[in-house]
Amino acid sequence: MKVSIAINLSISSFLQGMNDIQGATKMELKQELVAFRADYERTAPAERIALYNAKVEELRASFQMDGVLAAGQRAPDFELPSASGRAVSLAEVLQKGPAVLVFYRGGWCPYCNIQLRAYQQVLPEILQLGANLIAISPQLPDGSLSTAERNALDFAVLSDAGNGVAQSFGLVYSLPEELRQALRSVDKALPDINGDESWALPVPATFVIASDGRIALSHVDIDYRGRCEPEVVLSVLRS
Repeated sequence: MKVSIAINLSISSFLQGMNDIQGATKMELKQELVAFRADYERTAPAERIALYNAKVEELRASFQMDGVLAAGQRAPDFELPSASGRAVSLAEVLQKGPAVLVFYRGGWCPYCNIQLRAYQQVLPEILQLGANLIAISPQLPDGSLSTAERNALDFAVLSDAGNGVAQSFGLVYSLPEELRQALRSVDKALPDINGDESWALPVPATFVIASDGRIALSHVDIDYRGRCEPEVVLSVLRS
């Protein structure tokens, strides 16, 4: 009996430990984003921090959220080049199962890289649930390739030059002149990265698309410093 109790206690402790680990994993993306922002704001010029905060609030007030595709609507089909140059269409992906679409600003954005690495960590679970993961940004294919290689990404990273696909999902906005100047000052001028003069970006967004093309999850972050938790995506895929 004592042996049985000891074994049961050991199993209980083990399971509790696994639950704690899983809980920590769920919070990892948010914690890392918060930690990066805190680090940046400790060293960045106060006027730069104030500018970014103000422009986020301006965008929050002006962005037309009712134009973003919502859960229950049908996702538009598209075909975009991958980092390796292969054309990938949504219809082709959906033939294999659900799709997780992550619209990100570009590999020049540290918050985007943090998110992409977090999603790479849960890629095995996404695949196990029968889904495929796709990341989409307006940067040119060479930039997409660099992003995939630098972050060791094993999922499709597509180039939406001109933001046509992001526009069809209702995500695109144009940066105000103050932010254009700020990006130029740190060698992140979008015309060089995206190959056009629009200075347009998608707001970061995550969609789960069911096999029939219907949107099961539509998550948009007007503040680019926050992103959809991977566990939210997994929960939708499990349901």
